Amino acid sequence: MAENRILIADDNQTNVELLETFLLDLDCKIEFASDGAETMEKVASFQPDLILLDVMMPKLNGFEVCKKIKSSPETSQIMILMVTALNELGDIERAVEAGCDDFLSKPVNKVELLKRVRNMLKLHSVTDELERLRAYIDSMEAEQGPVK
Repeated sequence: MAENRILIADDNQTNVELLETFLLDLDCKIEFASDGAETMEKVASFQPDLILLDVMMPKLNGFEVCKKIKSSPETSQIMILMVTALNELGDIERAVEAGCDDFLSKPVNKVELLKRVRNMLKLHSVTDELERLRAYIDSMEAEQGPVK
């Protein structure tokens, strides 16, 4: 199985280092972005399975980045965990409306972060496998006609 790819998108270097330290136990490749525009560039070049996305970032905020990623067929399957100091009900609703898959408030608890990250990576893997099976079935039907 391919190594999981996680993108940490946060403009605060202390937060980035903390999240990276928390994720050390996972078998994954980690990249970083410090603003919304760089996050979009890294999504294209790094093709992460999961993004730990801060809301309050320069250039594009996390809500805008999330909406762009989730609205594109090429990137809509990327799992997004919003990690933010914002924790008002309206912020959570905005994150959900933007398409995020989960929401975690700062300060981040290591156990909670790791559990959510593992669950999201597992879900991403199952979704990928389902897509591969669908493509296989579609190709078989195209060659042999529909299964009766």
